[in-house]
Amino acid sequence: MIKEYYRKLNINRLLEHKSLFLLGPRQTGKSTFLIKNYSKGRYFNLLEADIFRDLSANPELLRQWTKPQDTLVMIDEIQKLPSLLDEVQRMMELNKSLRFILTGSSARKLKRGGINLLAGRAWTCHMHPLVSIEVGENRLQDRLNHGSLPHIIDSPLPQEELKAYVGTYLHEEIRAEGLTRSIENFSRFLTVAGLCNGQIVNFTKVGNDAAVAPRTVREYFQVLEDTLILHQLSPLQKTQKRKPVATSKYYFFDVGVANQLMNRRMILPGSPEFGQALEHLLFLEIKAYLDYERIDQPLFFWRSQTHFEVDFILGNSVAIEVKAAKHVSNRDLKGLRVLAEEIPLKKKIVVSQETLPRMTADGIEIIGVDEFLKKLWGKELV
Repeated sequence: MIKEYYRKLNINRLLEHKSLFLLGPRQTGKSTFLIKNYSKGRYFNLLEADIFRDLSANPELLRQWTKPQDTLVMIDEIQKLPSLLDEVQRMMELNKSLRFILTGSSARKLKRGGINLLAGRAWTCHMHPLVSIEVGENRLQDRLNHGSLPHIIDSPLPQEELKAYVGTYLHEEIRAEGLTRSIENFSRFLTVAGLCNGQIVNFTKVGNDAAVAPRTVREYFQVLEDTLILHQLSPLQKTQKRKPVATSKYYFFDVGVANQLMNRRMILPGSPEFGQALEHLLFLEIKAYLDYERIDQPLFFWRSQTHFEVDFILGNSVAIEVKAAKHVSNRDLKGLRVLAEEIPLKKKIVVSQETLPRMTADGIEIIGVDEFLKKLWGKELV
C-alpha cells in the first residue's frame, strides 16, 4: 500500500482567480493530489480508454457531462488530447465561475502546432517529486539512493520500480508520443545523458558517445525538457574580472531516476557519488521551493574559465555551495569568496555534513543539510 503524503503545493488561492495547468512528470502524484483534495470536483482521466475514445470523437461530451452546479472540472493528462482545449475554452466563456485543473506530464504536445493554450485563461503550476518538508528529514539516505517518487521511495523493491520506470516510461512513453524518429538512438543517448547529470554538457561529446549527431543531441535534450524529465540550470554571466562559462548544466527531475540511468547503486556517505547525489537533491529542493512558493527569481550556477565554481546562485544574491565533507576547509570556500568579489551577495552558504552551524569571519555560513532545508522551507533564504 502506497503511503499518502501531505503535499506542500497549495493551489487554492490561485483557483480563486484562474484555471490551472498542473504539470509534472508521470507518477509524481498529480492524480492522487487532485482526488484527495478536490473530491467534489468532476474528474476525467484521459488515460482511461473509454473516456479518451469518447472525447476524441465528440469533444462536446465534456460540456454535456458537466452539470450546471459544477464549479471545478479536472482533466488528467490533457496532452493526450490537446484539441480538447478548444472545448475547455468555450466552457470557460459560457461560465466565468467554472474552474479547470488540467494536468499533464508533457508540455511538448500542448505547445506544438499553435495549440490553443486558453489564451492566458489558465496559469501554470508544477508538481515535483516529494520534498523534505513532505517526506521528513530522516529519509535523506533513502532519497539519495532511490529518489523521491511516492510509489518508489516506500516500495519494498525500489530498484525494481526504478528499472521499470526508466524502461517503461522514459522509453515507451517517448515512443508513444512520437517524439523521436529512432527509439534505439534515443535509448543510447539517454544512457549517456544520465552520465552528464549535473555536469556542463558538451553536445558534440555526448553525440560521439551516443553515436548520434550533435544536432540530434540538442533535439533530444529539448525532448527531455519538454517532457519535464530534465531541468536546465543556466550559468551566471554577470562576472567581469573572471570570464564565466556560457554552457548550461542539466539535472534529471529525480535522483533515483538519474541513479538508474547511471547504473549507480548504494550511495554511501564518504563516496564521490554521495556528493554528486546530494548536490542533485538540493538543486531539486530549491527548484521545488521556488515553484511551490511562486517565487519568480532566477536560479543559476557559476563557473569561471579558471575553474572557480559555485553550485547555485539564487535570485542573484544568495550563493550556495554543496560539500559532502564532514569538515569544510578554507579551500572549499574559495569559489564563494571569489564570486563575492564579483557581485554583491546577501548570503553565502556552504551546505555540508558538519553537525554544528558556524560562521566564518567574512560571513560565510556553514550549515548541515537538515538546517539548510529548514531555512529554505522556512522562507529564511529568499
